[in-house]
Amino acid sequence: MKNMLMACTALIFGAGTALADGHEIKLGVILGYTGPIESLTPHMAGGAELAIAEVSDSGKLLGGKTVIPVRADSTCIDSSAATAAAERLITADGIKGIMGADCSGVTGAILTNIALPNGMVMISPSATSPGLSTVEDNDLFFRTAPSDARQGAVMTEILMEQGITEVAVSYVNNDYGKGLSDSFASAFDAAGGTITINAAHEDEKADYTSEVAALAAAGGQRLLVLGYYGSGGSGIIRAAIDSGAFDTFHLPDGMIAEDIEENFGTEIEGSTGQVPGTDSPGAAKFAELAAAGNVNPISPFTAESYDAAALIMLAMQAAGSAEPGDYKDKVFEVANAPGEKIFPGELGKALDIIAEGGNVDYVGASSVELIGPGESSGNYRQIEIRNGKIETVQFR
Repeated sequence: MKNMLMACTALIFGAGTALADGHEIKLGVILGYTGPIESLTPHMAGGAELAIAEVSDSGKLLGGKTVIPVRADSTCIDSSAATAAAERLITADGIKGIMGADCSGVTGAILTNIALPNGMVMISPSATSPGLSTVEDNDLFFRTAPSDARQGAVMTEILMEQGITEVAVSYVNNDYGKGLSDSFASAFDAAGGTITINAAHEDEKADYTSEVAALAAAGGQRLLVLGYYGSGGSGIIRAAIDSGAFDTFHLPDGMIAEDIEENFGTEIEGSTGQVPGTDSPGAAKFAELAAAGNVNPISPFTAESYDAAALIMLAMQAAGSAEPGDYKDKVFEVANAPGEKIFPGELGKALDIIAEGGNVDYVGASSVELIGPGESSGNYRQIEIRNGKIETVQFR
């Protein structure tokens, strides 16, 4: 499998031209390889490319097609750069689907400006803004990650169970931060909690002293940092610790990164958070595949990336076509019951079942169940910083 990934990478970066016999299908893998979540995207891309390699190795997609991943940089925060990258994937590379994008703002921009007018299917593993649930998409857009409408409720449950009823909130000033802040505020207020301050912060500032001063003045039992760890989120935490304003935090999915152990460790002992995840049989099977492919299976949104790529390819098989206009209506069909349950490592089996006229219920690595406008119903891994390390507490 690792050899397959190396071969794919060589093709992407110009080692050869597309085969003349049309046996290649290209999939865009558009993620923030630079920007505030760049520490997460290698594993996210790796997860998607594990699924792509698995399908290609099987030789069972649409009579033996080979799938080639083509990476493009969303930057996570620059919508102009992200849309330009997506347009190149379609016009220059000839992709037949997009695994991505990642951050909510750039995902919405690509959907509205590029995918929709070009009739391109997108399945995002990590764009969580509630606003994406109602955006016009012509049934082209799906998410294997849950909406932050669900995450806000989960955050409230965790805090209330710990007796945390009064909090300060700092959120990144973009679609992701504002959507999550609104979702949390609604759920926390309904549960009887008090938000002492709900203030926006800008990403990539050199100094967050003034923002933290306002948070400290308002007070609270815990500071919620609703942002990106690789940018302003970690800056808020550092300023809060150094000033003595707060020493425990609650962190959502955008803030859960391995670097937090090295950079903060016991300084934020007892801090809590949540990130999409499950302890299902599919998660265990994915962990085995990921280990063989040098991918971290519990890095945020890695399992969801595997599932997003898998759903695109299974939908193609169900439609008998790699054209987005043909297979977009098959995504729900392969993702949900009825049908034989399909787990990581079983994509070849699923392709056989579909080719023979049967139905599959893709469970995948993240317990996929699509609801409403094509988004995950939502499972979360609750974490806590214990002895300076990220520890899993439970799943919700």
